[in-house]
Amino acid sequence: MLDDSLLDDSARLADADRAGLLRAAAMAGAQVRATAEAAAELELSERLDVGRPRSLVLIDRPGVSRTLTRLLAALLAPSCPVPVVVAESVPAWIGALDVVFAHTDDAGDRELAASLERAARFGASVVLSAPAEGPVAAAVAGKGVLLAPRVPVPPELAFPRGLAAGLLTANALGLLVADVQELADQLDLEAEKDYLARESFANPAKALALRVADRVPLLWGLDPVAVAVGEHAAHAFAAYAALVCDVEDYRQALARPALRRAAQSGGAERDIFADPDDSPGGVATRVLLLSVRTGPATEAARYQAEEYLPGADLIAPAEEIEADEIVRAAVLALRFELAAVYLGLAAGSIGGAGRYEPASA
Repeated sequence: MLDDSLLDDSARLADADRAGLLRAAAMAGAQVRATAEAAAELELSERLDVGRPRSLVLIDRPGVSRTLTRLLAALLAPSCPVPVVVAESVPAWIGALDVVFAHTDDAGDRELAASLERAARFGASVVLSAPAEGPVAAAVAGKGVLLAPRVPVPPELAFPRGLAAGLLTANALGLLVADVQELADQLDLEAEKDYLARESFANPAKALALRVADRVPLLWGLDPVAVAVGEHAAHAFAAYAALVCDVEDYRQALARPALRRAAQSGGAERDIFADPDDSPGGVATRVLLLSVRTGPATEAARYQAEEYLPGADLIAPAEEIEADEIVRAAVLALRFELAAVYLGLAAGSIGGAGRYEPASA
């Protein structure tokens, strides 16, 4: 049972969040800065100054590693001069001309450790975002760059650290231009907007949580970067609110007739205080159209999607902040993380003893 009154009672909300998840999520900007400082101290740019690599391999491991590697791949895709490979382990063809990047918070992931050891043995440059102790770190000791966490947060909230490490790697290789200081500043601003003392009408994360409460969120992206952010949002909602989402490119989403009809019916009611109307099949849905990129292609996609889904919500960070798509994607990912935590606290799926009763008079 959702206790939505909890979201606008900052004292009860703070008491419910006994694990300090809201505070940890709000440290996204600090994670980025700390990672940038570690990279500078370890001279990451100098160590990766080996010319254009043959390929960049992004290792996809369970947890936020999976969502951040896919976001990195989407950000790199349009103009990257070398192949970007996303894989669960280092490919057999790895060699001295390749660069491998991996993020994990599982220090004992022996499969990853063996994979990275093989990469180093064959001369590949390895950048690892992981705890400083354990088999994974030992696999690259003296043979790669280890960016260990300096801002302790739960593994599910380490997305900003891993993303920053990946962006710094791409920067050093000349594959991308990312301003990590601007990224950190914008994440701080988003955390301020989503602070627990701000009421729902002025708090984007709380408002987002209420929009998807008691619904199945359909997170349909209008561009590849938005789809990747949607995948991270789905991970966050599952991790903290036990909420299952559908994530898809909107064109593919509309190619599924039954779900398209449910979406067209379920999105008609936009009053967050109204009882949700069940769509055909008994499933109440909420369509969130996610848009990160700008330009003619995105505008055309937005026009078409809104024509087919007039009741859908559009979430487009470009309408709120002046920043590049890297920053917009990261800010949107943080908003979804905080929305997931707020929803989990209000629904009782996380925090305290795991259940909260509505406030009594």
